[in-house]
Amino acid sequence: MATLGELERAAMDVLWDAPEPLSAGDIRETLNRDAGTGATGTGKELAVTTVLTVLSRLENKGFVTRDRESRPHVYRASTSRAEHMAELMHAVLGSAPDRDAVLARFVGSVSASEAEQLRKLLAAD
Repeated sequence: MATLGELERAAMDVLWDAPEPLSAGDIRETLNRDAGTGATGTGKELAVTTVLTVLSRLENKGFVTRDRESRPHVYRASTSRAEHMAELMHAVLGSAPDRDAVLARFVGSVSASEAEQLRKLLAAD
């Protein structure tokens, strides 16, 4: 399971929230705007080359696809945020030496409404 760095995660959040594919420039603008003082936390804005590097890494990891026919190229998420989160949960659970204890701890920490949702989802299968 590929993991995401901080900037990769921020770029994926932009793509997951977008209703359509975005260019690297669009992603850069959103990251810089949302971060206020720059997405790097240093007060400097991200360069488009930095965003292109991040997008290339995300493409290599299978998180994004690039439309090479469009100019500029546009990017879209290959998987949903929910699918990614479910994969993370599976990876964590799979690495636990005592899966039952982890599941018990998780179930014991959810709210009543979340527990009800879990019951409905389990009953549907």
